[in-house]
Amino acid sequence: MNTLKDRAWLGLDARVAEESWAQTCAGLGAVAWAAIAVLARVGMAPMGAIELIFLFAPLVIVPLGMELGRVMGAAGRMGKAAQRLQPVAAGLAVFALWLPPGRLAGVLAGGWMLVCGLMGFSGVVTYFSARTSDPAPASEILTSGNLGQKWGSPFRDGLRFSIFRFALAIAKIDLAVGGGWFVASRLGMRPMGIQEPIGLLTAVHFHFAGFATAMIAVAALRFSEQRAHSRWLAWIVSLVVIMPFVVAAGFVTSSLLKTLAGVLFSVSVAVLAIYVRSWGRQAENAAARILLQVAPACVFAGMVLSAAYAIADFRGSDVLPIPQMARTHGVLNAVGFCMCGLLGSLIQLNSTPQ
Repeated sequence: MNTLKDRAWLGLDARVAEESWAQTCAGLGAVAWAAIAVLARVGMAPMGAIELIFLFAPLVIVPLGMELGRVMGAAGRMGKAAQRLQPVAAGLAVFALWLPPGRLAGVLAGGWMLVCGLMGFSGVVTYFSARTSDPAPASEILTSGNLGQKWGSPFRDGLRFSIFRFALAIAKIDLAVGGGWFVASRLGMRPMGIQEPIGLLTAVHFHFAGFATAMIAVAALRFSEQRAHSRWLAWIVSLVVIMPFVVAAGFVTSSLLKTLAGVLFSVSVAVLAIYVRSWGRQAENAAARILLQVAPACVFAGMVLSAAYAIADFRGSDVLPIPQMARTHGVLNAVGFCMCGLLGSLIQLNSTPQ
C-alpha cells in the first residue's frame, strides 16, 4: 500500500514539475519576445513585423501548445524530449533571425527544426501506434497526462476520438513543416521559386494557423465530449486541421485554390470560435472564462482582414500589403486568438474536475 502511495505522489510531483517547466518557459519566452520587440522598435534589432510574429511561436505559442498536448495525454517520449529542448532551440531561433540569411543562420535555425521534427515524428508514431493497437493499448498510448484515462469508451472508439487523434497528429506535423520552411528561409533558399517574405510567412502559417489553431480545436473537441454534445464539431475540427495545407498548396499551384481555401479556412475557424466562446461562457475558472471569450473576438476581427486579403490578392489589388497584414491580422491571430485560446484551454482543462 505504501508503495502505491509513493508511486502516486511521485507521479503527482512529476506532473507539477512539468507544469512548472511549461509555465516558466512560456513566461520567460514572453518576456524575451517583448524585449526583442522593443529593441526592434528602436532600431537595435534587425527584425520587422514578420520576424517578430514568427518568434512569438517558438518563444510563447509552442511551449503552451506542447503543454496543452501533455495535459490531454498526447505527449509521448519524443514530445517530452522536444518540450525539454524547446527553450534552447527557441534561443537558437532568435539568433538565426538576428543574422542575415546564410549558412550560419540556417544551422542555428536547424536547432528549432530539430524540436519541430521531434514533435512531428511523435505525432505520426502515436497516431499509427493507436490505429494498429487494440482499444486498451490505444488508450494507454494517450494517457501520459491526466485526462486520457478518463475518457469513456464511446469517445475512445467513436468518430470523435478518431478525429481527435488525427488532429493531434496533424498539429504536430504542422510544426515539422513550419520548422523546415524556417530553415529554408534562413538559408536563403527559394523552394519552388518562392521568394521572401513568403518563405518565412509559410513558416508562420504552419506554426499559428496550423499547430496552434489545431491544438485549440482539439481542446474544444475534448470539452465537447465531456459535455456530450456538438457532434458536428468533429467535422469542423477536420476542416480546421486540413485547410492550412490546402491554403499553402494554393500559393504554389493556383490563385483560385488559395482564395477558396483561405475563405473556407476562415469560415471553419469562425465556427470553431463560436464554439470556443460557448465553452468559455461555461468555464469554471474565471481566467479561462475571460481568455476563451477574448480569443473568439479576435478571430472575427482577423477573419474580416483575412477574407479581404484573399479577395484583394485574387483580384491583384495591393490595398492590403503583406507587411500591413502582419501588423494587424498577424497580431490578432498570434496574440489574440492563439495565445489566449491556448492559455485559456490549458487553464480550463487543468482546473476541470476529472
